[in-house]
Amino acid sequence: MTNMLFWLYLVNLTLLILHEMDSAYWKEWHLFHLPGGIGGFLVIHIPLWIAALYGLALVREGALGGLIISMVVSLAGLFAFGIHNYFLRKGHPEFDAPISKLILWATFAVSLGQGILTIISLYGGNHAQ
Repeated sequence: MTNMLFWLYLVNLTLLILHEMDSAYWKEWHLFHLPGGIGGFLVIHIPLWIAALYGLALVREGALGGLIISMVVSLAGLFAFGIHNYFLRKGHPEFDAPISKLILWATFAVSLGQGILTIISLYGGNHAQ
């Protein structure tokens, strides 16, 4: 199960990275009123990606910490899908392109699968202490 979770996590991270590339195109910092423009937007992603990649390595090792970070990554994907669909329903033009929607829907599906597999692994004791 650890192997399947590793690959779901990797696919989800890839989708989230694609989404963040798309976010830079749509100037997401305006949507969320984040300070610093593109510079600030890029800088806040440095620790996020380091933590996410570290979690992927921990999942590969079967460590409990990896499962915890996996759950956070899964929830981040579900949140990205939810908040952007909310903004779309409110009439915001950001992320209305077909590729943007495809990335968000794929992120939703993979995040859901990753979250379910993470919960099964957490409660099944399928990890190193």
